Amino acid sequence: MKPAHTLQKLTGPQSWAELPWGEYYREALERQLQPWWPKLFGFHLLKMGMLSAELATDKCAISHQVNVGQEGEGLQVIADAYQLPFAAKSVDACLLAHTLSYADDPHRMLREVDRVLIDDGWLVISSFNPFSLLGLGKLVPGLRHRQPYVSRMFTQMRLLDWLSLLNYEVLHQSRFHVLPWHRKGGKFLCTHLPALGCMSVIVARKRTLPLTPTPMKLGARKPSLSRAVGATKSYRKLP
Repeated sequence: MKPAHTLQKLTGPQSWAELPWGEYYREALERQLQPWWPKLFGFHLLKMGMLSAELATDKCAISHQVNVGQEGEGLQVIADAYQLPFAAKSVDACLLAHTLSYADDPHRMLREVDRVLIDDGWLVISSFNPFSLLGLGKLVPGLRHRQPYVSRMFTQMRLLDWLSLLNYEVLHQSRFHVLPWHRKGGKFLCTHLPALGCMSVIVARKRTLPLTPTPMKLGARKPSLSRAVGATKSYRKLP
């Protein structure tokens, strides 16, 4: 397995329109997230990256939505994703639409997002699936340096492992849009072979207590009571 941190500097697209069939990807991702937006609640939603900023989130129950990125139009906050200018535990939800795919250190970015999220905060992550028709393009020498094949395509299991280390509870995970050149992604294939979907999405919540208590911690919560020395000793009168 390749390390998550890389010295290669990746430049992400400024719009979904810069990706081949990018509008199809955006529409498919919006359909996947549409049932979840009314379930998010709070005061502040961070949409990190230009691709996140272009997603329609008007159905989200969080009214104050901030687009964050290093450069581009339509951003309210110009900032480095590794050093967000927000106080710890001040954000209720965060959207990372393919943001990790163009990060040279995704671990560090997730830790920074975890820092600003409140307890029980929401985290939405989308990415490209390497085990798909789109992922096969990375094997073609003439395509691997073009968008979106230049992006880093992490498996969904790897993303779930990172979230587990940060103690996130995954509420939803799916892969979808099997045929990248088809607007609907191939309805029949998406229904029967969703594992081959070009895109994946994860919806998780930040938890403060361990999801699976360890025996050591359980034992620490229940201290054993020992009898005092000599408390039950009976004294008899010697003859």
